[in-house]
Amino acid sequence: MIGVVPVEDAQRRAYDANLDLVLISASPDNPVCKIMDYGKFVFEQEKKKREARKNQKTVNVKEVQLKLTTEEHDLDVKVRNARRFLEAGDRVKVVIRFRGREMTHTDQGYGVMEDFADAVSDVGSVDRQAKSEGRNMIMFLSPLKD
Repeated sequence: MIGVVPVEDAQRRAYDANLDLVLISASPDNPVCKIMDYGKFVFEQEKKKREARKNQKTVNVKEVQLKLTTEEHDLDVKVRNARRFLEAGDRVKVVIRFRGREMTHTDQGYGVMEDFADAVSDVGSVDRQAKSEGRNMIMFLSPLKD
């Protein structure tokens, strides 16, 4: 800690020490500089970024497609797959595709979505409620927090 010094004095001190004058904080009223090796400073910054990226968990979105007329056993298979995805920490997008005259029975689709959400309620919760978008009805489930 040297304190407040003129720029020319700071540059001269850095040159005498065979180091660089590095601007740490560029606030207009009080700029902060350090005398250090700039290459080492850049390397340390990159190392911190790499470490942060390594510790970051990416959340994938897996999709489970249903139909309004999906039979009981097939629905159980889809529920089992969704449970597996949620236990792995992924979000699940549940889609019901309405075909032909099924569009008149979208209320049944909400019932199917509700039953699906109840079946996986112990490992996941509804992130976004079932919503009809064109010929599809979409609901998102997210894993429960530990």
